[in-house]
Amino acid sequence: MKINQVLFLTRSTFTILFALLFLSKVSKAQEVFLYKEVGTTQLFMEVLYPEQLDTSKSYPALVFFFGGGWVGGTRAHFEHQAAYFAKRGLVCFLVDYRTKNQHDTSPFESLKDAKSAIRYVRTNAGKFHIDPDRIIAAGGSAGGHLAAATALIENFNDNTDNLNNSPIPNALVLFNPVIDNGPGGYGFERIGKEYKDFSPLHNIKVGVPPTLFLLGTKDNLVPTVTAEYYQMASEKVGSRCDLLLYEGQPHGFFNYANFEYYKMTVQATDDFLQSLGYLQKEPLVKIE
Repeated sequence: MKINQVLFLTRSTFTILFALLFLSKVSKAQEVFLYKEVGTTQLFMEVLYPEQLDTSKSYPALVFFFGGGWVGGTRAHFEHQAAYFAKRGLVCFLVDYRTKNQHDTSPFESLKDAKSAIRYVRTNAGKFHIDPDRIIAAGGSAGGHLAAATALIENFNDNTDNLNNSPIPNALVLFNPVIDNGPGGYGFERIGKEYKDFSPLHNIKVGVPPTLFLLGTKDNLVPTVTAEYYQMASEKVGSRCDLLLYEGQPHGFFNYANFEYYKMTVQATDDFLQSLGYLQKEPLVKIE
């Protein structure tokens, strides 16, 4: 074998090894997946990956449900939070679900879709490069209800779902969630007698995932006493519930438009996820 042939083979081997190494770390940015079809309705989830995704690893997943009273809203609600946590090393999901304004549906369909979304993420863990045992459900207001309800509510499963796949997340991050849907609580006029099987506050049980509960003290929909009771009931069954109260802040205080409190709540979420071992302290990422 001639010297130039040996050099060619050596270079080829090096090229193959380099390509394999490069392919194990790819920049996928964002993708959109159809996760559910109901009649002519198509529901999507947008996925944000870490900037240099190592496909040999399994990452924690953070699934966001938008707010809007189960009436309106879009999956873009938490796009800034998702962008930050993708940079921090989580695979983040922004999820569509059916709402009254767009689909003429009730809160019950919204919950069915939230459960379908968690099941889809867990079932397709390999495709998304996530750990199916490290799924965090997060949401604000009615989206916070949906996140909590995927963990606590047994009913309201879509008959097209594989019920052998669990919709229960491994941790919860709740931004002023409307977790009391009973008489005097949020949405009772639409939920009615079904509240006993729909309201997270009325279904706290052993096995509640560790929870971060973020609330402004001037919230007109979620009284502080409701959040305190939720924390007490969670701890009574042996679960962790970190309740952070933000003095004088109204409903929706965590949104990006209120940048100071957006940053504070993102940092609180980061700290909480570090405490669970889902994030490392380094490398730090600027909240923007």
